[in-house]
Amino acid sequence: MKAFRALVRAELATFSRDKTTLVFTFLFPLLFILIFGALMSGFGEAKEAHIGVVSVDEERDVLDRVVAEIGSLSISRFEDEARLREALLEDDEDFGIVWTGTTLRFLYNAGRLQENSAFEEVARGIASRFNLVRQGITPILAIDVTEIGGGDDATWLDLLLPGILAFSVFSAGLFAVSGHLTGMKQRRLLDRLIVTPMRPIALLAAIVVVRLAVVYASTLITLGAGMLAFGLNLTVDWLRYGVFVAAATLGTMGLGTMIALLVRQPSSAGNLASAVSMTMMFLSGIYFPLEIMPAFLRAVAAAVPLTYMAEAMRYVTGVLDMAELRFWAITAALFLLGVALLPVLARYVVAADRR
Repeated sequence: MKAFRALVRAELATFSRDKTTLVFTFLFPLLFILIFGALMSGFGEAKEAHIGVVSVDEERDVLDRVVAEIGSLSISRFEDEARLREALLEDDEDFGIVWTGTTLRFLYNAGRLQENSAFEEVARGIASRFNLVRQGITPILAIDVTEIGGGDDATWLDLLLPGILAFSVFSAGLFAVSGHLTGMKQRRLLDRLIVTPMRPIALLAAIVVVRLAVVYASTLITLGAGMLAFGLNLTVDWLRYGVFVAAATLGTMGLGTMIALLVRQPSSAGNLASAVSMTMMFLSGIYFPLEIMPAFLRAVAAAVPLTYMAEAMRYVTGVLDMAELRFWAITAALFLLGVALLPVLARYVVAADRR
């Protein structure tokens, strides 16, 4: 037990002195959420949109009333379509409406790809309502939209933050073993450890203990910073959160031992781990919804572990619903992956003759 405590202290000291690892573990997740959150906040939304309007005078009030019924939209008047187009190109208005007395036309800035789909939905509502009002018809049915499978008023940022937490856990676990052990091999530190009574699994166990503590700290800091910076109100199930983070870290460290087994140079192990993690990040629906991907990429995403990690993290943070059995199946699969790989690969990875 004393030997194990000594290994834990040594691993903690090694980690705290590694500035590069500290930056990647604590700073990068914060930068991801702050930068992407600031750049893409409001993605897919049209709340408080600014609308430029050109209309004939006799029906201006009717159009104003219809727009007011649709939502919290502000209206700016323009004398002609040419000035409205100029305002749209300069981003002074979100989209435009031109009513000639016989035709209702909507204008969009082609450069606002992310928001135009939301603006088009608002425009359809305005057109439908305006058409009924001009015919003197009152809508018979009341429409109540209810989203199933998610929290109330979940936004793109609500989905992004748990996804970044999942990626943080994935990358931390992957790099913890692959880069660390290959670095020890290159510096011949394992040669000294092998001649001691230390069992190979003890070293990996010490790495697991230290990285678990680090991952918990990193994810909690990122979670708190994201919620404070963007005013997110996530309902975290702390019991499931704690169990899942531990299982996910263990499982991704198991994948990291495979990289350490295959690659002997620290730089090569780091490059391979980076390539794997970045590829999985773009295929797992963290930044881009899976539904916008072509069918063959969605099939690839179904085989990516990070896809399920992001899904489970969104569940434990209260963003999306999930069947309880599915969550525990994902958690158990990650745990068993780590338990199966770490002991089996330990005797091959922690070996002095593989430098």
